[in-house]
Amino acid sequence: MPTPEEPGKPHERPVLEPIRVLRPRNTDALAELFREMTEDATGSYEAVPVPREPLGNEDVTQQLPPVTDRDDRLRRERRPRSGRSSGPPRAAVAAVAVLGAALVGFACALLLPGRGNEAAAQTQPSTPAASPTVSAPATASADPDGAGTLREGDSGPEVTDLQQRLLRIPNVYDNGPTDGRYDTVLTEAVARFQLWYGIRGDETGVYGDDTRRDLESRTAAGA
Repeated sequence: MPTPEEPGKPHERPVLEPIRVLRPRNTDALAELFREMTEDATGSYEAVPVPREPLGNEDVTQQLPPVTDRDDRLRRERRPRSGRSSGPPRAAVAAVAVLGAALVGFACALLLPGRGNEAAAQTQPSTPAASPTVSAPATASADPDGAGTLREGDSGPEVTDLQQRLLRIPNVYDNGPTDGRYDTVLTEAVARFQLWYGIRGDETGVYGDDTRRDLESRTAAGA
């Protein structure tokens, strides 16, 4: 029966040596390829002599005649000279143009005053008669909130109808008077009604078309 090994004691096993793998190098394969090529070249190719061209067949070079001083002088004379023109000088042309313009202006100055006096004598200015201006009657500007708009300061039966309808809306115009006068209390009641029921088409506290339409729909006879 084998004896159990003591704890903490290394196991006695044979040491494994590293295995070295040898691979053929690429240089060896390249050297083998060169060797095969040299062996094939020595026995499969044949040397062929290159024929040489005979001497003396080249074209004879023609030499151009030398340039003389006379030819050089003629070439310079034929070349156009820069900066010079065959026409008249510019100063003379400008002087003639200025003189012509002065003569034309002097002639026009002599002829125009005579024609102006004759034309003034023939035509007499006519004064147009003053036409009477007719003033259009001033029209009252339309109210932006509608034709039947009521606001603070108005009075009458329409204001009384507004007060009676607001009394029928809970907590808007409680115990309010029905005297037909659009005062501050009625303005606050209209503004409260517009705020609570989301009416945005009219000014705050102004009884316009949008506020009238919503109030009449809520206080109709069958409502």
